[in-house]
Amino acid sequence: MRSIKLILSYDGTEYAGWQVQSNQQTIQATLERAIQTITAEPSRTVASGRTDAGVHALGQVVSFITRSSLPCDVLQNALNGNLPRDIHVLEAQDAPQGFHAIRDAVRKTYRYVIQDGEPNDIFSRRYSWRIPLRLDVQAMHDAAQLLLGTHDFSSFETSGSQRASSIRTIEQIVVQRVGTGINEKVVYEVTADGFLYNMVRAIVGTLVEIGKNNFDAKEFQRILLAADRREAGMTAPAQGLFLVNVDYKI
Repeated sequence: MRSIKLILSYDGTEYAGWQVQSNQQTIQATLERAIQTITAEPSRTVASGRTDAGVHALGQVVSFITRSSLPCDVLQNALNGNLPRDIHVLEAQDAPQGFHAIRDAVRKTYRYVIQDGEPNDIFSRRYSWRIPLRLDVQAMHDAAQLLLGTHDFSSFETSGSQRASSIRTIEQIVVQRVGTGINEKVVYEVTADGFLYNMVRAIVGTLVEIGKNNFDAKEFQRILLAADRREAGMTAPAQGLFLVNVDYKI
């Protein structure tokens, strides 16, 4: 048996998230059908994170076990030939025995994209959150630095999570304006040792309130320390979120 590691990019717009669901199209189910077509055996895939409906990935990591002896470059090309155009295998490689895309991850990076103010780029609507008001990005960035380090992020966790702990460590966090004219966007990017359910989207939804000057960094810190989801802002829409990268210890 071989352990295989895949790196995927996908447009999540037309999918009900990563995880297999009955009567709904998902990334996992689509990928597993393609693997079975090529290897003639069923394989259960494991992803580094179960992205929600509408969420995208630039570098999702997937592991699975197979008896197939196909070289990795052949497997990669065959998968891309059998997958729809909105899912693409960027890399396929043999992994150490026992490699697990979730358990072995040591950090992840997510990106959230906002289109604010004018003009309105209608072609980015599948990949960003449209906010007509121009945001104060510097205030958002300054407040976001309060999240650096190890904290209880319960205020930014959607209820119903099965996580044993809400403690996470954020290593880097940036909010900046990029591009010009119609291509100008606000980009939030965060790297941490792990993320709670909807954590990134809840943080973004709260930072946007700062960008609108509805409250300041002092209130943001109070929300963090409250460890209560009811204190924070809305959960930002799914279409602006991208899983960028996952790092591993092996």
